[in-house]
Amino acid sequence: MRIESLTAVALAAGLLGLAPLAQSRDSDAHVDAHVEKIEWTWADRPLAVDDRLPNVLLLGDSITRGYYESALQLLEGRANVYLFATSAAVGADMLLGQIRAYGTMVGIRFDVVHLNNGMHGRTYSEAEYRTHYPKFLETVKRQWPTAKCIMATTTPVRMDSEDGPANARIVIRNAIAVQDAEKSGCSIDDQHALMLQHQDLHDGNVHYTDAGSQLQAGQVAASILRVLPGNP
Repeated sequence: MRIESLTAVALAAGLLGLAPLAQSRDSDAHVDAHVEKIEWTWADRPLAVDDRLPNVLLLGDSITRGYYESALQLLEGRANVYLFATSAAVGADMLLGQIRAYGTMVGIRFDVVHLNNGMHGRTYSEAEYRTHYPKFLETVKRQWPTAKCIMATTTPVRMDSEDGPANARIVIRNAIAVQDAEKSGCSIDDQHALMLQHQDLHDGNVHYTDAGSQLQAGQVAASILRVLPGNP
């Protein structure tokens, strides 16, 4: 499957995400405390869509970008695979706007949406995460009401850091996310359990080597194939 970047979509979604910051400079409005210093979006789509195949969206972050290409290869001939990745956290208002904007611009009825938001938004509490996660799921469900949902758990970091992700917090957030996802009818892709067995495949503290990303992609693809329409 050949692919090309959705540059216009990524740019438009990124501008949407930065809108609250621009307004705050003009009006002294409250700046969302969960917006990180550097925010980004990234999107990709099939260059040639096969109308006979179901449509799948990988909606995630930089970890998702890492395993996207390998997942794409594993799903070749089985699905049209799209990517929308963002650094926006579950608790940041702009994430919901980005999802709605992306959905409007691509205009695709997705059969499966695979979610992986990760450990962005570490400046807010787990109580806030618990409050905001259902809103994240609700936004996805409203945008693609007929899609089957898969929620991937957040992967562990190699080492805890005072100003970065910590494994104890990841475990708590995963428990919150799993509970809410299952209530919403999403199946679970336990990437945390998978990669906890492969801490040697880290490239840095958070991301993974090519081998690690390929391992993740195998489980991502398997979780998608299990729920694809018409799959035995």
